[in-house]
Amino acid sequence: MSERIWTAALVVIGDEILSGRTQDKNVAQIATWLNVQGIRLAEVRVVGDREEAIVEAVNTLRARNDYLFTTGGIGPTHDDITVDAIAAALGVAVVHHPRAVAVLEHYYASRGGLTEARKRMARVPDGAELIENRMSGAPGIRIGNLFIMAGVPHITAGMLEALTGTLEGGRPLVSLTLGCWVAESEVADLLRQAERDFEGVAIGSYPFFRTGRVGANFVVRATDPALAEACAAALAERLAAAGYESVDGGI
Repeated sequence: MSERIWTAALVVIGDEILSGRTQDKNVAQIATWLNVQGIRLAEVRVVGDREEAIVEAVNTLRARNDYLFTTGGIGPTHDDITVDAIAAALGVAVVHHPRAVAVLEHYYASRGGLTEARKRMARVPDGAELIENRMSGAPGIRIGNLFIMAGVPHITAGMLEALTGTLEGGRPLVSLTLGCWVAESEVADLLRQAERDFEGVAIGSYPFFRTGRVGANFVVRATDPALAEACAAALAERLAAAGYESVDGGI
């Protein structure tokens, strides 16, 4: 286990996301999966189906993170331009991956055959490897520290499963939650001091308003489970001393 913090970025690609017609679900599942791998999702960008936007996002985010993931735009239609855009960003050609063609031929053998449109899903930036897709045949793509994945959440989940344990990372981030019926402004100084007293811990405050009452959930995060538990226990004690009872696990 390394103490170094490994980071990843995500580019969500698709006009349908920006228009609001489709609600993205991949950010949460990729962030959760990355945490288990000991990698933190540091930033997310959503771009439309425009090559120049994809190229700029890919080149910017991959340069300042250990890993970059993209979702969307790798299907069989004319507006699925992610592979072309990423190849342009990397300065390489687009080729048909022989193994991807073979996988698709087998998958579509009983589904009407491998048409030219379907064959588009075997196109990859030159030099890329494949990410197994047990759901729909069409594989994901890995090239260097860049992972090109489907936009459909359950297909993305399968690709993440195939990648589990294959990326280098640090220690997973542990999260513990305390809920409290209090306005976060009332305990802001208390939270700040708790974070200072436990070096290596970050405390996030998430306010809510329910049934006519104001409250907040406080999330204690650290890579050391014992440190996170000690901080959460101390925070609960300090809230109690200030007259606020906390709820383990959040409200």
